[in-house]
Amino acid sequence: MNLMVKRTLLKVRLQLDTQVIDIYIENLFIMGGTPSKIVDSLLEDTNFDRDEIERLRKRFMKLDRDSSGSIDKNEFMSIPGVSSNPLAARIMEVFDTDNSGDVDFQEFITGLSIFSGRGSKDDKLNFAFKIYDIDKDGYISNGELFIVLKIMVGNNLDDEQLQQIVDRTIMENDSDGDGRLDFQEFKNAIETTEVIKSLTLKYDV
Repeated sequence: MNLMVKRTLLKVRLQLDTQVIDIYIENLFIMGGTPSKIVDSLLEDTNFDRDEIERLRKRFMKLDRDSSGSIDKNEFMSIPGVSSNPLAARIMEVFDTDNSGDVDFQEFITGLSIFSGRGSKDDKLNFAFKIYDIDKDGYISNGELFIVLKIMVGNNLDDEQLQQIVDRTIMENDSDGDGRLDFQEFKNAIETTEVIKSLTLKYDV
């Protein structure tokens, strides 16, 4: 992958970490019942312990201003730092695993868990992959890569320049020649120590 694309992809990872997720965690771990079955499921499926889940539950309830049991787009965007992040809408869509348009408590905790220091490298990269995989078909198409990179670079590159970068990125990393990137191809393209570090949160519990 050419240097410009590497920096752009890394910037996406860094923005996920420092502009959204770090702020997310900083504001969430300020605050402890959730039904025991839900807690037990989260203990099994996430990297948080019981005390951490309880703190997150209390903060989630504050974010859920209409007490609907889920966070809608406006509530999600009310988190400090989120509304200014160009990828905020995509991050929320990836958190929203049931495609309901809202983020419920389990989705909220599961999404945050990926970015903890205990989250696996593959889980972090898989989340990053989903940011680009807009139609959720398991592949990053030329068009999807263009859309996400366009969100990131804005007017710093014109569309023709950006399309050249996208075309070259696909060509250099599409090992099976199908014109798109699957997870393994994406992983091979961006898997570096720096990228993994940028997908790890530092927080005090």
